[in-house]
Amino acid sequence: MKAYLMHPERDFDAEQQFPPGVEALTQDLELNTLLNAMAGGDSLLFEVASKALLCGLRDPAAITYRQQILRDCLAHPAVVREIYDIAVQAILGEKRIWWGAASRYPSSILHRAVEAMNIFVAALKRLRGLADTHAADFRSDGFTRFIGMITAELSDDYFALVTDHLKRLKFRDGVLVSARLGEGNTGTGYVLRRARPTRRGLADLIPVGNRSAYTFTISDRDDAGARALAELSDQGINHVANALAQSADHVLSFFRLLRTELAFYIGALNAHERLAAKGEPTCFPVPLPQAEAAFSAAGLYDPCLALRVGTRVTGNDISADHKPLVMITGANQGGKSTFLRSVGLAQLMMQSGMFVAATALRASVCQGLFTHYKREEDATMTSGKLDEELARMSDITAHITGGSLLLCNESFASTNEREGSEIARQIVRALLGAGIRVFYVTHLYDLAQGFHTKPATPALFLRAERQPDGQRTFRLAVGEPLPTSHGKDVYQDVFGALAGATPPAPPRGDTGDDPR
Repeated sequence: MKAYLMHPERDFDAEQQFPPGVEALTQDLELNTLLNAMAGGDSLLFEVASKALLCGLRDPAAITYRQQILRDCLAHPAVVREIYDIAVQAILGEKRIWWGAASRYPSSILHRAVEAMNIFVAALKRLRGLADTHAADFRSDGFTRFIGMITAELSDDYFALVTDHLKRLKFRDGVLVSARLGEGNTGTGYVLRRARPTRRGLADLIPVGNRSAYTFTISDRDDAGARALAELSDQGINHVANALAQSADHVLSFFRLLRTELAFYIGALNAHERLAAKGEPTCFPVPLPQAEAAFSAAGLYDPCLALRVGTRVTGNDISADHKPLVMITGANQGGKSTFLRSVGLAQLMMQSGMFVAATALRASVCQGLFTHYKREEDATMTSGKLDEELARMSDITAHITGGSLLLCNESFASTNEREGSEIARQIVRALLGAGIRVFYVTHLYDLAQGFHTKPATPALFLRAERQPDGQRTFRLAVGEPLPTSHGKDVYQDVFGALAGATPPAPPRGDTGDDPR
């Protein structure tokens, strides 16, 4: 039996390797906040959510397949959670069965397999009951096929047959085995036979007439005889024990796979409930082929920020279709970095098959997602900040391919304006030439203005809004780069309340704002 709830034609691989750059991506997007919300303290949910988000899909049809299943989950969360609980309890029940030191003996193997199958049959009956009750409630191709498989393969006749076999394999009436004599009068060709009927007649109890079989009795204290008889019994049940153990392993693997695949949807339900409790909107995005080069959103926000703070967060609208470069500038503390995270998280969530944190989103899939964010000074003092930035960018370029998306946040701002702008300009042009889309947050005016005045490729320029009184709206609007980031506002917020402090007079020709 197969679940096929993560892929239309194959199982979900929970052991797959992460793509390059996931450590930086997880740190820069603060992804653990979202993963913890999905996991709710469950390590398995965290692991599966990590693999699903960071090893995303690249086929819009496969993304849509998961989206439809998640829609069913959101419509019937209690049923989905119960199916997940059935799988979990079946696995835990099998683990609790005592294995014992004599597990290599066929009798022990058979005993454990019978106990495990009894647990699994009870779980499968619960699963069949849910399928019968809620078959008409689910609409997605994935759940429709899953429920159809449960109904077809777990019929009443199947349960009756399995129950009868398990009852017989307990051998309450003893073990009936046939064998032939081999060389040296050793037994060979052991075959387990159907047990005699439980109810015996008077003729079976009175030893009269011609008997075709002989019996012997082992003394209670005859340990050697008991061992010999047990060995005869094990010879007879060996094949049956192995066959039933393999069947139990097969059913156990089904429950493990079902638990793993449903874990992604349980995690998505957990995150959705957290966001919905805050009144934050979510939507199912429209995934498009890579060639469409699309990214347009309404009300796009950072779900990790929303999960951390107690108030509603501000969303942004963006229309960057066919714009390989998006340059984001504007006021300090105006929401630029938060917006950049919202873009990266939306891309990851969409390509995992989840909802996204927006009111609407249509975006192309990307081959890979990479981040290059500014870092703190190297505490070991083994290299300078610029060396470290260049080393990380070199590592990214060694793995990034055409059709990927790169998010840069204050890259190469560790050196002066002129040098940082020139380094960044050459790198961005090379990336764009290789078919890589770039979202770039920067305070380097020379860099941003150069792409604005001499556009070598279609680009979108966004600027963080600032009210005349210095207040931030945390919204981004289309606008050309300005030669200031309004650093004086930040200075005033920090120092202005201290004895009426005012910022020092800027040198002649300076605006008084921090250009970086």
